[in-house]
Amino acid sequence: MYAVFSTGGKQYRATTGDIIKVEKIEAEKGATVELDQVLLVGEGEDVTVGSPLVDGGKVLAKVVEHGRGDKVKIIKFKRRKHQLKRAGHRQYYTALEITGIEGAGDAKPAKKAAPKKAAAKKADGETAEAKKAAPKKAAAKKAAPKKTAAKKTAAKKAESAEKTED
Repeated sequence: MYAVFSTGGKQYRATTGDIIKVEKIEAEKGATVELDQVLLVGEGEDVTVGSPLVDGGKVLAKVVEHGRGDKVKIIKFKRRKHQLKRAGHRQYYTALEITGIEGAGDAKPAKKAAPKKAAAKKADGETAEAKKAAPKKAAAKKAAPKKTAAKKTAAKKAESAEKTED
């Protein structure tokens, strides 16, 4: 099972056992964190999408470590102005190990609804195929008159050639 959740203004996709670096969270190392801003929960074809959040969706995680990311170098430069400014930044992060994902309680009824939709799609597909077949026949009819028009022009050329011979 996987989940898409939001924390620190960013969205992450996680499965159980993953270690993810997120924006700094105020929690001690080894503490359990509950992230409740879950946008999507799913497994295979069974996906529950929230609007905007999944009701009852939670991601449980354990804080592995706190740290700082790689340095990002920033250079501001204006040519011919004798201006050069250099700076660096290291963002703080918290590494989380995902221990569990709790989805919405109504995920199972969504499974039952899916086959009904599939049957409806099959019925719609048959009518769509019938509609597609009709334009193909019409296109074939349109192609035939074009060929006859070409034959008429050839016949006219033959007639004009006979007139010039007389």
